[in-house]
Amino acid sequence: MVDDVEMMRDVLAVHLREDYQVETAASTAEADIQMGSMHFDLVLVDHLMPGEVGLDFLMRVREHFPQTRRILITGYLNPELISRAQQLADLSGYLIKPINSTQLKAAVIGALAH
Repeated sequence: MVDDVEMMRDVLAVHLREDYQVETAASTAEADIQMGSMHFDLVLVDHLMPGEVGLDFLMRVREHFPQTRRILITGYLNPELISRAQQLADLSGYLIKPINSTQLKAAVIGALAH
């Protein structure tokens, strides 16, 4: 899970740790390091972050780790962004903030089921 807001990372990770092993990163640069040393079935990435937007990171993940599922998290309902992201990063799903635990778990289950 990649999000520059620590509270968001922690809250979402708590819900997922009930059923999954979860690693968190505060930036895409930190996530790049983790992805270079571990296998991940799924990455959840916030879109608007300092340094690099989530979509660019997910496109890179698609190129280098095509088997890793990808979910984009955004605070804005922007149909154009979602459509573009699905094409460019081959998203397994997306989540619009605020996210509740039911939505989060459903998105993860759906992504991992493919």
